[in-house]
Amino acid sequence: MCTLIVAWRVFDGTPVVAAANRDEALSRPSRSPGVLDREPTVVAPQDEEAGGTWIGYNEHGLFVGVTNRRADIEGERSRGLLVRDALARESAADALRFVHDELAEWRFAGFNLFIADAEEATLLEWDGILETTHLEPGIHVVVNEGLNGAAPKAERIRAESHPEPGEDVSLPEWRDRVKAVLRDHDIGACVHGEGYGTRSSSIVTVDADGTGAYEFADGPPCETEYEDVESHL
Repeated sequence: MCTLIVAWRVFDGTPVVAAANRDEALSRPSRSPGVLDREPTVVAPQDEEAGGTWIGYNEHGLFVGVTNRRADIEGERSRGLLVRDALARESAADALRFVHDELAEWRFAGFNLFIADAEEATLLEWDGILETTHLEPGIHVVVNEGLNGAAPKAERIRAESHPEPGEDVSLPEWRDRVKAVLRDHDIGACVHGEGYGTRSSSIVTVDADGTGAYEFADGPPCETEYEDVESHL
């Protein structure tokens, strides 16, 4: 997944709203979002090749999403399995401790891992050296190069996603806004290439009580409608 936009503690009663495009080889098999695990219940799509996921939430209100990070290191364990295992934790603090333990035990290819619940939000950037950023409330954008100002693409996406000063944007309006951003080719959010491109798009909403909602476009969002995953569970 190469574009992740998260509004953390921006909307009252809804601490996490995430919008993401997954850029991947077109031939890599995947399964649309649904209940991936139980105890706790995890709602996420699945990469059928490695068994992990790239984005999801659980019944405790924990959200985890990952993007690849350009780094000259190889991994022995799937980054998607790291996300799936982190989603088995009860809180962002628990998930953060778990990931630190996993990095001490396994080698992973480069990644940017976003972990959030109602209490805290953290980005872990791994390229052989771990950089941990504890985030303030606001809209944050993660691309392959990292967070917000780390890349012009991230800054452009953030500018398009961010309300203007004094602008009162409701949660439904913001979700519509970021869907338009994720469809945008000019800023590089929606990618079409030879054998590679934007495979799917996700809008994940996690309320303060831990309940969530998931809208999923099973294809590039410029030509695929978002559907409510919950209606299919």
